[in-house]
Amino acid sequence: MDKEDMIRRIAQDPGFIAALDQSGGSTPNTLKSYGINEAAYTNEEEMFQKIHEMRARIIKSPAFTGTHVLGAILFERTMESQIDGIPTARFLWETSRIVPFLKVDKGMEDEADGVQILKAMPELDSLLDRGLSNGIFGTKMRSVIKAVSETGISRVVDQQFEIAMEILAKGLVPIIEPEITISMPDKDDAEGLLCEAILTHLDRLDTSHKVMLKLTLPETANRYKVLADHPQVLRMVALSGGYDRATANAKLAQNTNMIASFSRALTEGLSIHQSPSDFDALLSTAVQSIYDASCAT
Repeated sequence: MDKEDMIRRIAQDPGFIAALDQSGGSTPNTLKSYGINEAAYTNEEEMFQKIHEMRARIIKSPAFTGTHVLGAILFERTMESQIDGIPTARFLWETSRIVPFLKVDKGMEDEADGVQILKAMPELDSLLDRGLSNGIFGTKMRSVIKAVSETGISRVVDQQFEIAMEILAKGLVPIIEPEITISMPDKDDAEGLLCEAILTHLDRLDTSHKVMLKLTLPETANRYKVLADHPQVLRMVALSGGYDRATANAKLAQNTNMIASFSRALTEGLSIHQSPSDFDALLSTAVQSIYDASCAT
């Protein structure tokens, strides 16, 4: 796959990135929202097969094309599964020019100092190699910030950039995701600290290094524009963070140079019980609305 073409597409083209990377912990709720309860599977393997079938249905829908969708973030098992006999990442790029990313984190530690940092990833090197062999372009890793703690936020950002350097060394583009929970009463204060911490690290990067940022939609419009405009940032994307689609889209449309990377807001309302035409129509409405919000400024 043509990495330079992917870089140009992610950096310049209109559209958004679909987050299809629900992991073991979040999969049951995702399936339940889709109309599949826990009685429909008896073990983890069957659960992951169900979620892969859901993801494949989304990816193969005529509503899900490179016209609106720039990239898709995949769970490890999704990357290693196939769609119509083709590995998922290659299917995305070869059929729709949708750039494939891989979720690489293994979850988070318990909360300490107002944050949850990433768990150790002793197998990261081999996972990145497998990603490369599967045609993966970049990676994503998620930490969470739950309180206004300068030391905690610095710890999250330090760890994210430290691991990002390992990913860059492999020739992959890391999406750095320090999520701020939307329920924080002083969320705006945390966003100010986060912006400063990220900017410090961006200024230290070699000019050859490009990263992406995935941040919670901010309380103040364009809070993160200084980051989006930084020469070392390939693209900045927003997570919906629990906002419904309408709210997430409205907030996103207020932010310049920020596009969506939604998960729950993308799949909102989709059901296994819908006919193909109803499913595709609902997904088309979601895709179009998220695309429009991503292109609003």
